[in-house]
Amino acid sequence: MDPIQKGNKRAKYPELKPLWMGLFIDILGFYLIIPLLKTIKEVFNTDDLMMGLVVSINAVISLISAPIWGKLSDKFGRKYTLLIAESGTCIAFLTLAFSNSLQLLFISRVIDGIFGGNYPITKAIITDIVPSRDRGIQMTNLGVVHTLAGVIAPGLSGVLAFIPIFGPQYPVALPGLVAAGLSLLTMIITFLYIEESWTKSKRINIEKELKIKINLIKNKDALYLLTQYAFHTLSFMLYVAPLSLFIGSIIGLDQLGIIIMLEISGISRAIVRVTVFTPTMKKLGERKMTRIGLLILIISFFFIGIFGFLYSEVWIFIIIFVIISYGVSCSRGPLIGKITKTVSPKEMGVINGYTTTLDSTSQVIGPILGPFLYLINPFWYGLTMASIASGAFLMDFREFTPLVEKIKPKKEQKID
Repeated sequence: MDPIQKGNKRAKYPELKPLWMGLFIDILGFYLIIPLLKTIKEVFNTDDLMMGLVVSINAVISLISAPIWGKLSDKFGRKYTLLIAESGTCIAFLTLAFSNSLQLLFISRVIDGIFGGNYPITKAIITDIVPSRDRGIQMTNLGVVHTLAGVIAPGLSGVLAFIPIFGPQYPVALPGLVAAGLSLLTMIITFLYIEESWTKSKRINIEKELKIKINLIKNKDALYLLTQYAFHTLSFMLYVAPLSLFIGSIIGLDQLGIIIMLEISGISRAIVRVTVFTPTMKKLGERKMTRIGLLILIISFFFIGIFGFLYSEVWIFIIIFVIISYGVSCSRGPLIGKITKTVSPKEMGVINGYTTTLDSTSQVIGPILGPFLYLINPFWYGLTMASIASGAFLMDFREFTPLVEKIKPKKEQKID
C-alpha cells in the first residue's frame, strides 16, 4: 500500500523516526564544535581565515567521498554503509577531542571528510521510503533536525567548554568526547532500529524493470536542478559556515555572547519552524512556498550586508537569522526533493551523493570566502550572498516533468 494511504499526516512514515533520531545526534555532535571556533582561534593563535580553512578541509575531502558513499549504498544497501560512515565520524570526534595543535585539528577534520557519507545515505533512505509527492516535505525535516540541534548545541557547548579536563591546550576536549559519545549512540540507533530500505531483492527488481542509468550530460532536468541547487547551497554556506566568526568579528561579541546569540536565534528558529512553516505549506503549496523561501533569502542576505556595515545591533541580526531560517525551511528540502524526481530509484544514492558534493563544495568556499569578504566590507559579503541566491530564485520558474511520469506513458503503450 502506498504510504500516502496510511493514516493521517502526523502518523506518516514512522520508520523514519529512528533515522531522524540518529541524524539529530550526529548533527548535535558537529554543532557542539561550531560555537567554540573563536576560542580555538585564540588558543592556537590564528585568525578567521585559518579557522575558515579548518572548517572547509572537511568539505574538500567530502567532495570526493560523498559520491563514493552514495554509489556504495546503491550497490550494497544503505544500513551497513551508513554504519561504516558513522564509525568514521566517531573516530574523527575522538581525534578532535585530543587535538592540542592545528595539525591534529586538521587531521580530525580530514577523517570526518573521508567518512562523510551520513548525509547522502540518509537522503537516499528517505528517497527509498517516501514517494515523490511527499518527498519535498520529508527532505525539509532535515532542516528541522538542524534547527533542533542548533537550539541545544550552543548552550551545551558553552557548559562543556568551561570544563577543561585536559588543560587549556586542549580547547575542545570535553565537547569532542561528548560528540564522539553521541556518534556512538547514533551507531547503536542505526544498528538496532533502522531497517534496510534498499534490499538486495529491490536492487535486482529495479535493475530488471528500469534499464535506465543516470547520465548527467544527457539528463537535462537533473543538470538544471543541480545547478539551481548549487546557487542555493553556495549562498547558504557563505552565510552559515562562518556564522560564529561573523558574530565575533563584526557584531563584536565574546565567546559567551556568541553562544547566547546562537542559542536565542536557535530557539527562535524552532518556534518559527513549528508555528509558521506548516500553514505556509498548506496555503501556498510546495512550488510557491519554495519560491517565497528563495526570495526571503535574497532579501535577508542583502540586509546582513547593510546592517553589518552600518548598524551592528544584536537584536537586528537575531531577527534576520530567524527570517533566514524560515526561508531555508521553505526552500532547501523541496529543492532536494525535486532533484530526486529526475532519476530512477536505482540511482538515488548517486544523485543524493551529487547534492552532498555540491554542499561540500560550498562548505569549501563558504568558510574561506565569507571571512575574506566581511573583513574587507560586510556590505560586499551580503551583496555576494544575495547575488548568488538570486540565481536559484530565477531558475525556479522553469517547469519540468518527473522521470516517473516520463516512463509511465511508455509502459502503458506497451500494455496496449
